[in-house]
Amino acid sequence: MTSTTSRSLTPSRRLAASLGGALLAAGLLAGCGGDATGNEAAVNDDGSVDLEQVTLIVGDQKSSAQQALLDAAGLEDTEYDIEYKEFTSGPPMLQALDSGALHVAYVGNTPPIFAAASGSEFKIVQASTYGGLGDAIVVPQDSPLQSVADLEGKSIAVAKGSSANYNLVAQLEAAGVDYADVQIEDLQPADALAAFSSGRIDAWVIWEPFTSQAELEADARVLADGQDLVNGMNFQVASDVALDDEATKAALEDYLARITEAQVWASENREEWADIWAAQTGLSPDVTLAAAKKRPIQILPVDEGVIGSEQEIADAFADNGLLPEPVEVADYFSDEFDAALAPFIEQTAP
Repeated sequence: MTSTTSRSLTPSRRLAASLGGALLAAGLLAGCGGDATGNEAAVNDDGSVDLEQVTLIVGDQKSSAQQALLDAAGLEDTEYDIEYKEFTSGPPMLQALDSGALHVAYVGNTPPIFAAASGSEFKIVQASTYGGLGDAIVVPQDSPLQSVADLEGKSIAVAKGSSANYNLVAQLEAAGVDYADVQIEDLQPADALAAFSSGRIDAWVIWEPFTSQAELEADARVLADGQDLVNGMNFQVASDVALDDEATKAALEDYLARITEAQVWASENREEWADIWAAQTGLSPDVTLAAAKKRPIQILPVDEGVIGSEQEIADAFADNGLLPEPVEVADYFSDEFDAALAPFIEQTAP
């Protein structure tokens, strides 16, 4: 654990650094559940805390690479410890968040809906969008399938409850195909890639960098992408337990400012980021650069527009019988960090 430095700090970096404060704490016990974060002893009798004693547990995955982003942007030097846990996709990450194994996780637009339907207690505390270009349905180059309508009766790999799952729902609806009339293979990216490469499935619905990996390394062709169809949103999701703990919330506020700045940095420095992303994931630099070029970021306020867009997704899943009951998503959003993230919202506004 190191202290935040003031080297070449931009106004936004000064913002991130200033949020550190002076906090006191005990280390976090990873995986502690119930109503504990592991940071409770960090709070003094007078309400002050010491970030040097706090550990923030962050859910990470290859597609978002939160740890690599902070390192690449030079924002990894925090007063608190960060423990990263890697997952294959958003749904298992939010299961871990609900169990108390994580404090915050970065996921796509769909996993929070399924988590809410299962009774998880969390808040979406930061919103962004990369657009829908990198969200795609891919087929083999020589596949006879030429349109989404051709997918009727075909086998399709998709991670259930992921952002790709909604892209598939939306694509089929737009093409007039009933979701019940396709054969779903619930596969995580690595297993789906193997099934796609061996010809065991007809199509694969995926997100970046796996879309570019399929195109460049698995001879895939994009049948349809989500541009102008899906919202391409991603969210930082924090557990209610983490938000209710003074020390953990203080570290989280600082982390959100840092990771948001890092996301903007990566969007503006795509070639440099692609090289670092490749080294972190083991993917080819060609793959990560292709993916980065399709991911210009916009940081969004947590407002009625974002909430309404997510409600449309929740309603679409409910209408297709994919949720046990309808979900009102507004209860799972918090705009309390928007003021701290305002510089990045303004910087990336179209």
